Amino acid sequence: MYAIFQSGGHQYVATPDDVVRVEKIDADAGQQVTFDQVLAVRDGDSFTVGAPYVPGAKVVGQVLYQGKTPKILVFKYKPKKHYKKIRGHRQAFTAVQISSVVS
Repeated sequence: MYAIFQSGGHQYVATPDDVVRVEKIDADAGQQVTFDQVLAVRDGDSFTVGAPYVPGAKVVGQVLYQGKTPKILVFKYKPKKHYKKIRGHRQAFTAVQISSVVS
C-alpha cells in the first residue's frame, strides 16, 4: 500500500515505515502530523485517483527531526562590468516517519 500526497507545494510517495523529508512544518520532534491532501492511493490491486484529492484518505506520520539541506551557492556574474554576487542558501525540511496510510 502506498499513497501520493501533497505538502508544501510538492508531491511525495509514502508507504508505511518510510522516512520522508517534506518542506518545513511547524511541529516538534515526536509530534504526530496528518496529511489529508492525498492525490492517489494504491491498496493491493485497487488504485484510486482523486479529483483533486481522494475523499477520506490521509497519511499519518510522526516528526523525527527538523533539519537543513547542504548549502548551495548562488553566483551572479556579469563579464566586463565588475559585478559579482555570491549568496548561500540552505533549505529547511522536516523528516517525517510514515506510520499509516488510511484510504
